[in-house]
Amino acid sequence: MKFTLNWLKTHLKTDADLPTILKGLTNIGLEVEGVENPAEKLGAFRIAKVLTADPHPQADKLQVLTVDAGDGALQVVCGAPNARAGLVGVFGTEGAVVPVNGMVLKKTAIRGVESNGMMCSFRELELGEDHDGIIELSADAPVGQVYAAWAGLDDPVIDVSITPNRQDCMGVRGIARDLAAAGLGTLNAIVVPTVEGVGPGPDVRTDDADGCPAFFARTVKGVKNGASPEWMAKRLKAIGQKPISTLVDITNYIMIDLGRPLHVYDMATLKGPLVARKGRPGEQVLALNGKTYTVDETMTVIADDEAVHDIGGIMGGEHSGAQDGTTDVLIECAYFTPERIAVTGQKLALTSDARGRFERGVDPAFLDDGLSIATYLVTELCGGTASEATYAGAPPVAVKTVTYDPAQCLALAGVDVTDSEQKRILESLGFAVHGNDATFEYQDGVPVTTPANWTVSVPSWRRDVDDWPDIVEEVVRIVGLDQVPSTPLPRAPGVARPTATAEQLIERRVRRTAAARGLAEAINWSFLSEKEAASVGGGDWTLANPISEDLKVMRPSLLPGLLSATRRNMDRGATAVRLFELGRRYFAGQTDGSWERATVGFVLAGEKVARGWQTGKAQPFSAFDAKGEVIALLAAAGAPVGNLQSYGEASIAYHPGQSGTLRLGPKVVLAEFGVLHPSLAKQFGLSSSLAGTVVAGEIFLDAIPAKRANGFMRAPYAPPALQAVKRDFAFVIDQAVDADALVRAVKGADKKAIVDAQLFDVFVGPGVEEGKKSLAIEITLQPGEKSFSQEELDAISAAVVKAAEKLGGMLRA
Repeated sequence: MKFTLNWLKTHLKTDADLPTILKGLTNIGLEVEGVENPAEKLGAFRIAKVLTADPHPQADKLQVLTVDAGDGALQVVCGAPNARAGLVGVFGTEGAVVPVNGMVLKKTAIRGVESNGMMCSFRELELGEDHDGIIELSADAPVGQVYAAWAGLDDPVIDVSITPNRQDCMGVRGIARDLAAAGLGTLNAIVVPTVEGVGPGPDVRTDDADGCPAFFARTVKGVKNGASPEWMAKRLKAIGQKPISTLVDITNYIMIDLGRPLHVYDMATLKGPLVARKGRPGEQVLALNGKTYTVDETMTVIADDEAVHDIGGIMGGEHSGAQDGTTDVLIECAYFTPERIAVTGQKLALTSDARGRFERGVDPAFLDDGLSIATYLVTELCGGTASEATYAGAPPVAVKTVTYDPAQCLALAGVDVTDSEQKRILESLGFAVHGNDATFEYQDGVPVTTPANWTVSVPSWRRDVDDWPDIVEEVVRIVGLDQVPSTPLPRAPGVARPTATAEQLIERRVRRTAAARGLAEAINWSFLSEKEAASVGGGDWTLANPISEDLKVMRPSLLPGLLSATRRNMDRGATAVRLFELGRRYFAGQTDGSWERATVGFVLAGEKVARGWQTGKAQPFSAFDAKGEVIALLAAAGAPVGNLQSYGEASIAYHPGQSGTLRLGPKVVLAEFGVLHPSLAKQFGLSSSLAGTVVAGEIFLDAIPAKRANGFMRAPYAPPALQAVKRDFAFVIDQAVDADALVRAVKGADKKAIVDAQLFDVFVGPGVEEGKKSLAIEITLQPGEKSFSQEELDAISAAVVKAAEKLGGMLRA
């Protein structure tokens, strides 16, 4: 919700400065998202007079001006057709930044003639769309004065975040009411003008009492539509609303000013009475946004005898909207049920300022007054004669009451507010307070306190208030949310504070991730037999006096224990086993003095997918399933998975041709994975007929780089504004070259533009010579501030091909 400071002061009589108002807004729960003062970016633009205007010696369409901006004459080259001697306009001095494009003005030569600044148009200063010539001011405008100050542009624009429950603050007046209640001024009385009607009101009705309980309307005939008055256009433009015409701008202004959406119809386009009814299957309407929408019977529409003219409460139709030549209008002021508006907007994927207000719930008691204000503005600014009003249906204006005891404020919120102050706050917000105040008296010499017993009537614009806790919230937020004391929750005696280390937190995340991915946790002994230890490379530590020969060597790997557990499960009829363990491996001779290594191991055996009518035979696991688990667990541990490199050379526990490692550089091994070596599977009794293809992996948590102690690991995530571009390349390359090496080379061809590269096809066969393979890679290009040009795409493609050629690859024809 945006509004200007001066706009706010039309409703709030206050001497508070801007910082005080901003702090007050945040304190009462209306969070300030931003403040922008248009005058600040125009501080270097001054009123100047053109003294002379002569043709440019080297260009027919340029002129050489002599300009006085208060500091003497300056020479300026200008191409505006209306530039002439005697014109008073706006001049950008050297060093000024042009708002429309960020260009910094400096002394330069244009076609051989020195130019010291620029005479500006409205569009260049972001004050309008006019760019046909430079700004022309009145002849008496003070030369040398800052233009923004003279033009009254020093009016800060405030942007506040309105929560969904605060429908009353979807208008400037509601925000002013809250500030007045907080003691930052006095709320000005709203003036509802009386416009005498001539003749009967328009023929309107509502046939959908659930979706549109009330439909009020008046006509104004003989209007003259045109540009809005300067004061209205200025306020709308300041908050980003583009002025369209007086009739349309009046509805937008009242919606933002008072939170009351309305719509104006061109009566020349209407055929018969205007009716609020349910849509009919197949009906369509061309909306004001230029898109056609198909409505159904769950939606409320405004229609005449021939067509639908309005998606009720969301957006009007293009056909019946007010145009430049409109002479007779019908002003609609209706109440639409919030729930119906929300469902309709979701179905149509259609948002609008009106929808944002109606689905929150506008004030149902403000229809008649809103219609009167709109009618007055139309007749005042566009002329014409108004009719009487037609009132079809009735809005839901039943008064809601809440029983309230002021002592509940302290009990619930911990804020001690006197009864009188609570009453003042509630009445300032529009609540009516009735009932008895608290009393204190002596009865037979004993002090007796009688608590207050209030009945609070909720104003029609606060449909979010239902019970006494809502009343407490109103009091507390006006007093100031910063006044709520910070009270820690009670700590039970003997309960220690959290002491988990960073390593323990990582292990916790990895354990939960593995479990979430369907793996069951196993806890095995940290000791192995000598035979088991030898099968995975041998152990460094052997106990001199073991409990058992099967528990003699401290494990160098988690795989033997997991494989034994897998066999036990298979022996008991399990068709699929997915086990993981988080534990320690033990080594000697470590340079850092440690000999325990935190590790995560897992084993996948049996059926990956059970047999069924969709897949046929049961599907076994593959090395890629193991790689997927490794990457997921590394990501949970905080490893930079996007920077990992894939190598072969897994340990002897894995099948040489169906395994690999993931590394940060050639030396730092973070994980190994793959199909279990057949001899190891046989040693642990996991034959292919029993366990299928057994795959496994180990993640070495101790090898993952620790986070830096200070600062952030990466910049905050900022979604790109432009859509990514994908391109496919196929290269013929020697079979000895790893696909990962080619992918990394391609990705590094343009590190700024290429954000991802993925292998999606490997082909060996007809059309590819022996000893070669075809690798197809998809690259993702992410544009920055602008889309890629064809020349840029061609240059990136050439860089990709060149990077592949360095590895011996050749683009496949």
